[in-house]
Amino acid sequence: MTVRIALPALALLLLATGGLGMAQADNKEAAAIASDEDGKYFDAEGNPTFKFENGTVDWYTFSGYRRYHSDCHVCHGPDGVGSSYAPALAESLKTMDYGTFISIVAEGRKNIGAGKESVMPAFGDNKNVYCYMDDLYIYLRARAVGDLPRGRPPKKEDKPESAKEHEASCMGG
Repeated sequence: MTVRIALPALALLLLATGGLGMAQADNKEAAAIASDEDGKYFDAEGNPTFKFENGTVDWYTFSGYRRYHSDCHVCHGPDGVGSSYAPALAESLKTMDYGTFISIVAEGRKNIGAGKESVMPAFGDNKNVYCYMDDLYIYLRARAVGDLPRGRPPKKEDKPESAKEHEASCMGG
């Protein structure tokens, strides 16, 4: 049996899955730390990533956990596992790259298909989300890779000075 997908449906499928050729967030090698800038970690491509050693997470992963459960879990479920209302972001980040994630969070997205419409609102004007988009990405990336278990991380690194400065600058205080 051959399955044929109409071009508009294929376009929607690509949009929904983040396109082709994405960096695989579930690939532990891709998420490996290549550099550290004052407690913020980056992979070899310069994308923010996480550090989880001996039960301790970096500050940005912890901050992402807090921000996620403040603003995102209502729709996307606890710990990024999804709900009947919105997809599991821990799964989405297995195929979604950093740029796509930032774009969707900032600009929102509308998916229509099979008689169902789902809308992700834009958060580009919400400082409680916008100022912490990297933190959200880092937390969800750690969940997507499978290194970070569900629940509140038990221990965290101290908040780096650069995180304090970014927060003050972004939040306007």
